[in-house]
Amino acid sequence: MRALRRGITAVVLVGLVLAPSAVDDYTVALLARTLALGLVAVSVALLTGVAGLPTLGQTAPYAAGAYASVVVGGQLSDVGLVHLGVAAAAGAALAAATVPLVVSARGVVVLMITLAVGELVVTIVGRWRSVTGGTDGLAGIPPVRPLWGLPVLATDRARYLYALVVVAVLVGVVLLVLRTRVGLLLRAGRDDEARLRASGHRVALHVAGVHVAAGAVAGAAGSLLVVAQQYVSPADFGFDTSALLLLAVVIGGTWSVGGALIGAAIVIASRDWLFGVLPGQAPLVLGLAFVATVYLLPGAGHRPPAVRGRLLPPALTRRPVPDRPSPTGVRA
Repeated sequence: MRALRRGITAVVLVGLVLAPSAVDDYTVALLARTLALGLVAVSVALLTGVAGLPTLGQTAPYAAGAYASVVVGGQLSDVGLVHLGVAAAAGAALAAATVPLVVSARGVVVLMITLAVGELVVTIVGRWRSVTGGTDGLAGIPPVRPLWGLPVLATDRARYLYALVVVAVLVGVVLLVLRTRVGLLLRAGRDDEARLRASGHRVALHVAGVHVAAGAVAGAAGSLLVVAQQYVSPADFGFDTSALLLLAVVIGGTWSVGGALIGAAIVIASRDWLFGVLPGQAPLVLGLAFVATVYLLPGAGHRPPAVRGRLLPPALTRRPVPDRPSPTGVRA
């Protein structure tokens, strides 16, 4: 199975590298934006599936990273690596500021808090016209160069390949970290937080750390969005985007980082096709798609432990203990 997975991953990567030569410029630009949104979906999967914190607020660090990248590009540097670093730091800083709200909450409360944070950030972005351009957004953002001394990314194909490399590197780093002791502790806290705390581990610190790390990943995705479309507005970070991200993670499997990328690709492709067929029906299509996903996907009707453990009280998530015969023959 491991060899099969590696083979499939290699085939997919080769296909993604060769994609620009097989499609038109519009599709290439759409693929670049899909990679950016897919990276945000990875941060959602990191919180929802690995840490057990369902979220609707990853658009907040996503927006922070995007606008930080714009400010850096206009005043400091046109190097993509610098943009990524600043955007990731901005996303992590915003996530760190909301840690006191998230760490002590669980279940639906976390969803509501993160949703409120995301909507608050969108409101601030829409009113801070001197920096963000308000609801009109910022257009004509100059292209970046990947590293010092390299030419700027002047074509859709160049911007797509840049986004592909960045996403591949960041996802690889996330997967490597999850294979370490850190990943084991996060999954242990997701499955049985009380037992992990009783073992002497600082669960709150683990949750805070993964929350900040997910914010950094989402912030880096914001920088990729700016590079891909050279335009940014508050509409890129609204509730529709938050719902699309959660839907993508549910489709790909909340516990799967790679599945989050696949789910994002499926959701965006379906959205662009369906919304062209049914203009003006975006909320309806989105809601129906979410309901259909929950009821039709294999195992979707039974929420995975990663989400169930946070959404339901502990008493409702314990598995019933089967009757066992006692040494005297009487069932316990």
